[in-house]
Amino acid sequence: MSLPDTERILLGPGPSLIPPRVLRAMSAPVLSHLDPDFVPLLHEVGASLRRLFRADDKALALATSGTGTSAMEAAVANIVTDGMRGVVIVTGYFGDRLAQIFERYGATVRRIDVEWGRAVDPQKLRDELRREGADVVGMVHAETSTGVRNPIKELAAIVRDHGAVSIVDTVTSLGGHEVDLAGWGVDVAYSCAQKCIGAPSGIAPIAVSGPARQRMVKCRSFYLDLKLLEDYWVSSKYHHTMCTSLVYALREALLMIDEEGLEARWARHERLVQYRSRCRPGPACWQDLARRTDGRKLHAPDAAAVPGGARGSARPERPQRAVRRWCRGRECVLAPAACQCLRSRAGCRAAGPACGRAGFSAD
Repeated sequence: MSLPDTERILLGPGPSLIPPRVLRAMSAPVLSHLDPDFVPLLHEVGASLRRLFRADDKALALATSGTGTSAMEAAVANIVTDGMRGVVIVTGYFGDRLAQIFERYGATVRRIDVEWGRAVDPQKLRDELRREGADVVGMVHAETSTGVRNPIKELAAIVRDHGAVSIVDTVTSLGGHEVDLAGWGVDVAYSCAQKCIGAPSGIAPIAVSGPARQRMVKCRSFYLDLKLLEDYWVSSKYHHTMCTSLVYALREALLMIDEEGLEARWARHERLVQYRSRCRPGPACWQDLARRTDGRKLHAPDAAAVPGGARGSARPERPQRAVRRWCRGRECVLAPAACQCLRSRAGCRAAGPACGRAGFSAD
């Protein structure tokens, strides 16, 4: 089997299309992960990630070797230990995954389950913490599986008022939505490279605020120990053999974000999803999810619900197949079906930048 020779328009929630400039950066000569010429690049990436997260000056910002799940587990592994009281807000698949990782690291977890496809009401968290309290609270900013954005600024304030540590998943939002660790009072946040940042998968940003660094615990994982990783990123002390080519790619993507400006980038994503809402895909009219998400619909990915009677579907109960088949015929790639309970009606996601190339027409 040969490698792909045609670029497809990636309309899923990740990976995103990689800009040619980032691909060219990856082709630069490989350096050792401890090469004196490479070390300044690590420092530059760390500073850029601190700006991207809008973290405080004393925050730790780096990237783990692995996908977004590696940063997710690193966030938990360095904050959660046996016997801690954990609360996790579950509004979709990745909130559920976060709760599972909390449990694996010894926390007694109480879940705030919200109907998938809806954002959480901050009052639910306030009531839960008043009832019993918590040491650490986990939540997802942009729930990839449902296209819902949770009100992290309000939630983080509630967590802070109750003396707990907040862990926030920004895998789908960092670089495409406003994320402000210092301004919102978020303690720990993590993300990935292959979505709004626009770099390849395999390297995952994470940030720990200055105050939260004092509340880190002894990490059970050697590989994900942020204190050991800080020794490597800051002091060049060997920890593992990091892929320097992925660091090149992440650096170039971060340079592109700096050049565009964060606010301008957020506004561009919002404009594109507004444009998509005026578009009409070929196989069927999609139902906008804005009402279901109480106005907290994501800009990226832009989720839509496929109506049950999607035209061209041989099996009415699985209309997404017709939509994905239509896109594949136009050299597009659509996301897999939605996770678990939303599978019957949602999960087809279109990224705004590719609307025109994918054959969508404006009304």
